[in-house]
Amino acid sequence: MAASTHRLVAFFLAASVFFGGTFVAATAGAAYFPPLLFVSLRFDIGAVLLLGYAAYRFPREQWLPRTRSDLAGILAAGVFAIGLTNAFIFVGQTYASSGVGSIIYSLNPILTPFLAAFLLSDERLSKAGAVGMALGFLGVALVVGVSPSNLLGGALLGKAFLLAAAVSGALGAVLIRRADASLPSTVRTAWALPVGALVCHLLSLAAGESFAAIQWTPAAYVALGYVGIFSGALAFIAYFGLLDEVGAIRGNLVFYVVPVVATLGGWAFLGETISATTLAGFATIFLGFAVLGRDAIATELSRFRGRLAEGVGVDVDVKADPDTLSAAVHGDVRWNEQD
Repeated sequence: MAASTHRLVAFFLAASVFFGGTFVAATAGAAYFPPLLFVSLRFDIGAVLLLGYAAYRFPREQWLPRTRSDLAGILAAGVFAIGLTNAFIFVGQTYASSGVGSIIYSLNPILTPFLAAFLLSDERLSKAGAVGMALGFLGVALVVGVSPSNLLGGALLGKAFLLAAAVSGALGAVLIRRADASLPSTVRTAWALPVGALVCHLLSLAAGESFAAIQWTPAAYVALGYVGIFSGALAFIAYFGLLDEVGAIRGNLVFYVVPVVATLGGWAFLGETISATTLAGFATIFLGFAVLGRDAIATELSRFRGRLAEGVGVDVDVKADPDTLSAAVHGDVRWNEQD
């Protein structure tokens, strides 16, 4: 296996495992931290690490915001794609299992083009987009399991927070695109992390959370270290590296491996189980994404076949459109263009 292939596999596995583990660590950490304070501390740690990485990797003229568009992109990412999104996730995970939370959040790639159709002048929701949306919401309904007996229950409330996280993440992605900033996405995310941390700290104060409520046990340190270092900084670096190599369409397949990692992690470390109906819901969400992105997926397959043909010396003219579908749990629909 070539060195570049080893690197791609490493990036894919690291991003999948680190992001998937976020849902497990959020559930585990709920026993020791108030949820909003927990996510605030996560971004405090992640901001220091990722800003340091950005300053090391990029020359000064590339990592300092210089225009209003740069600032708008940072605010969109920090407030919506990072701050509110993760606040909803961490609150929601106090009511839901790791697997269920990650599956509901996997609706994000379907919501992004839907919101773009309303907020971006050059985007329109196609018939396929409408079908994909319908399948996605059907999948979420299967996962949530709405019934008259649980309409007012805490479990349903938690799933509503997780759905709000998917909406916030998708909205942040669209607003980032609308800002049309010139900053590399790694740098934008590095600046957005302290903005997200500030948003979460303010929400924590408004909710009346206190540092005195934290139980500083070894398990608490492990949970905080994981969400701050691994899913708060290293996961971003691995994901950006993957997008640099393979583009947004294939790179975003990470977020359909994340529920698998979260489900297995919840089972292995927290003793969680997952129902057949929940698995059917995830499959339905994935089908909705496939319908929504069928043209972009076909483009990627054409590119892949072209590379294979070139590798064996066959002259093939593959004319592929740019990537047309990109989604991010962490808020950039065009990460592959600028890193």
